[in-house]
Amino acid sequence: MSSSDAKITEAELESDLGPRRVYSTSPSSPSRMPAFASVLAVIAILYFGKDVLLPLAIAVLLTFALAPISSRLRKLGMPRIAAVIVTVVIAFLVLVLFGLVVAGHVAEVAQNLPAYQGNIIAKIRSLQESGTDSGIVRRLTSVVESVGRELSSAEERPVAPGTASRPREPVLVEIFAPSRPIETLTSLIGPLLGPIASLGLIIVVVIFMLLEREELRDRFIRLVGYGDLHRTTEAIQEAGSRVARYLLMQLVVNCAYGVPLALGLWAVGIPNPALWGMLAIVLRFVPYIGPVIATVLPLFLAFAVDPGWSLVLWVGAIFLVLELTSNNVIEPWLYGSRTGLSPLAIIVAAIFWAWLWGPVGLVLSTPLTVCLAVLGRYVPQFEFLEVVFGSDPVLDPKERLYQRLLAGDPDEATDYAEEFLEEDYLEDYYGKVAIPALLLAEKDRRRGVLTAEQMEQVFGTAITLVSNLAEIAEEEEQEEEEEQKETEAAGRPSTPLKEGNGDESELPDGRGKTVFCVGGRGPLDDASAAMLAQILQVQGAEVVAARHSDIPNRRAMSLVPKQSNAIVVCFLNEDSARHATILVRRFKRIYPAIRVGAVLWVENQEERQPPALGEADFVATTLTSAAREALADAPPSLVTPARKIRTRRSSNKTGIAAARSGI
Repeated sequence: MSSSDAKITEAELESDLGPRRVYSTSPSSPSRMPAFASVLAVIAILYFGKDVLLPLAIAVLLTFALAPISSRLRKLGMPRIAAVIVTVVIAFLVLVLFGLVVAGHVAEVAQNLPAYQGNIIAKIRSLQESGTDSGIVRRLTSVVESVGRELSSAEERPVAPGTASRPREPVLVEIFAPSRPIETLTSLIGPLLGPIASLGLIIVVVIFMLLEREELRDRFIRLVGYGDLHRTTEAIQEAGSRVARYLLMQLVVNCAYGVPLALGLWAVGIPNPALWGMLAIVLRFVPYIGPVIATVLPLFLAFAVDPGWSLVLWVGAIFLVLELTSNNVIEPWLYGSRTGLSPLAIIVAAIFWAWLWGPVGLVLSTPLTVCLAVLGRYVPQFEFLEVVFGSDPVLDPKERLYQRLLAGDPDEATDYAEEFLEEDYLEDYYGKVAIPALLLAEKDRRRGVLTAEQMEQVFGTAITLVSNLAEIAEEEEQEEEEEQKETEAAGRPSTPLKEGNGDESELPDGRGKTVFCVGGRGPLDDASAAMLAQILQVQGAEVVAARHSDIPNRRAMSLVPKQSNAIVVCFLNEDSARHATILVRRFKRIYPAIRVGAVLWVENQEERQPPALGEADFVATTLTSAAREALADAPPSLVTPARKIRTRRSSNKTGIAAARSGI
């Protein structure tokens, strides 16, 4: 194909379908394959290098958490090195003491477990005797009894002399040579070297990161975003603040949960209540799974300690009260959903990091995923991370509604609308969401990607949506009537709204007025006319709505009530001014005593100068201006009657006769 043919084809397409909208990325835009390959490479590095990267990740997150404390000490006048050392020493002393206390309580619980065996077996047998003849209960009983035998086997006393005993099996004995004390010491200390070395590495890294925090930030900016300092600085600040706030607020929430839990368990008589409160503080850092584990362990202990069932019920009630208080009062008050992650993303991230780094990765999953979401927000190559993990809607309300209209799902569209209408009015929803969604459909129609069947489906779904919102429209209409009655009872006259006075967003009263709304050229225009009609009904007007197909066969002319105050023709295509002029002229010739106008909807709801349509009494571009003009008390403009053009047949006959005489 030659270049001239290509230009002609391009021009023809643009003239037929309108200006094209580019939906795909341009050829010059970078491909997503390098980003995908980078993600795979990073996952491989994280998996195979976890022995080194895991302590570094813990150190980085602890740095985020301790940085505000160090900064506060420096503001109080403490030198940088002293502030950092004091912060790190206090933090790790608290962690070590916490671990020692938990370890001591765990050892005490382990020693007391054999004493609870009788209660557990008795309760399981009582369940069996109560009629619950289940194989699971029998198997559970046998398991508990076997575990009890194993636990008590080590405490059996030697057999008394003179009694028969079973022949003992040979026991393997390992002989330790007293001449090798170094090897014995190494075997005892060896397993502890790894955790101690990791702890020491974490402490050193945290200290140096706190000391060189500004220098590390500058180096990171130089490596990653030197060409865009504003974006890089904003990303670093947001990541640091979100992670630090999450860790701090989560610690506060967990302490507000664990301390009352320990007091409640102590009050009802659960052994080692401090252990379960401290474990709850730690386990609740693990999303979704941690709180369940923190609940199950005390419930099982209550089941084992008490011969009856009252203690289990008391412990369950304590957890129920604390969960309701924490989820509905404390968490929304402190931080709500400030992590910026969706609930599904938190679950998926927990599974991923647990597979990658084990239990420690499960604890670090939420902070690390927050950093990934921030990376996706500010780095275009990783934008998919923000889409996958972020909690913000990825589609605008108008795009969500248009997608539901295309899918023919009025129920979900109604649910979205009701959520929007909890804070706004029906006029705002139609003007900011519904009409823009129909404009998106009109753009697709002009591009040739929306078939006639799809347009009818969009129309049907939109009409069903309008019908579903009729109850809300009635409630708003009743509110309008009550406000009007209160105004009249107060002695203030209810004057119609004048331009330039009062609240311009307030629509005039429509009681006693009749309006006829009709679509201009297609089903999408009919849907917009139905939405405008419902808004006018909210204002108290009597409205008759018709479809565009009623106009050519003059059915719409008979549908127009004789007492109508206004006729409104709706168009979603801005290029329909010529067709709007023809329709307005036709209505104006038949009903000269009625105000006739057109609405040429625009995507943005800002008022702008509409095109002139000849004999139209008004031309609007937004829902508010259309409703205001349709309910206005202005008189209709005078129209000169159209003259009939007749053909002068006599002159033609004279010309023909003259031609014949000339022959």
